[in-house]
Amino acid sequence: MPLISSSNYLRPAHLFNGHLQTIIPGIFRKPIPLPFERERINTPDGDFLDLDWLRSNQPRLVIISHGLEGNSQRPYMTGMAEQFFRNGYDVLTWNFRGCGEEMNHTAIFYHSGATYDLHRVVQHAERSYQEIFLIGFSLGGNLTLKYLGEERKRSFKIKKAVTISVPLHLHSSSIQISKGENILYAIRFLLSLKEKIQKKAKIFPEVVQLEKLKKIKTLEDFDEHYTGPLHGFDGAKDYYEKCSSLYFLHGIQVPSLILNAQNDPFLSEQCFPTDLAQELKQVYMEFPHYGGHVGFSPRNKNEIYWSEKRAFEFVERDI
Repeated sequence: MPLISSSNYLRPAHLFNGHLQTIIPGIFRKPIPLPFERERINTPDGDFLDLDWLRSNQPRLVIISHGLEGNSQRPYMTGMAEQFFRNGYDVLTWNFRGCGEEMNHTAIFYHSGATYDLHRVVQHAERSYQEIFLIGFSLGGNLTLKYLGEERKRSFKIKKAVTISVPLHLHSSSIQISKGENILYAIRFLLSLKEKIQKKAKIFPEVVQLEKLKKIKTLEDFDEHYTGPLHGFDGAKDYYEKCSSLYFLHGIQVPSLILNAQNDPFLSEQCFPTDLAQELKQVYMEFPHYGGHVGFSPRNKNEIYWSEKRAFEFVERDI
């Protein structure tokens, strides 16, 4: 579909660059208290996934996937959940393996291409609904797009998707987040990921080994020595090539929106494939000038976040 060039997002005046638009909502936004109900489901390989439901017996369900080292209760997750729940949708937010309150039961955890877990969630939920909509943030956006574009059997009930701040090309985005002042974001993620590996090593010492942990300085290092090998890839580059959603966009058969801010400090140039937009029948690309990474703060504190408004508009409108 044509590139959506008329994005109407207007940033707050005091958030004048991509870093502020990323950091301020990340620090100061609080989770919205909502009546979630927790459910744990099993996976075919003997693990589990924790799901958080908002239900009022609606025929339509929104499934929301979080970002790297996030969880189902992050403020951006509950904000999106509230927007849809108060407008007549049931909502399911879910925790990737190892991202909930309890460490998962297998040596693997989660990664950008682990669509088998999203598929398990959809399979579990679909029997109770007439229509399903998928929303994904950052890593969860890449996961969502890859899932929709893969050659696999998917539920016919999936009608649309919205993805926000998506690292469509994983390798170049991994390099981007480790450049200059962006490195602070990478360091924060690495501290959390390293802590997770240390916990895994205590449970699975023969599989998860710590010898190389001190040498890891970048996210690509981490993916080279842990994410890749643990999940069956031949290092970081193999993982990036096989899991970048950019390579799956042609296979998407339902209307899907990619919402990436041009000043997102996490995203490389390859995450704004404007030329590709003309070739895709079902993928809509919208690249606002501002917004940061999973930011899109409202100009007025009484308004909802623009990404929530935009996602709801896309899901609701006829295409």
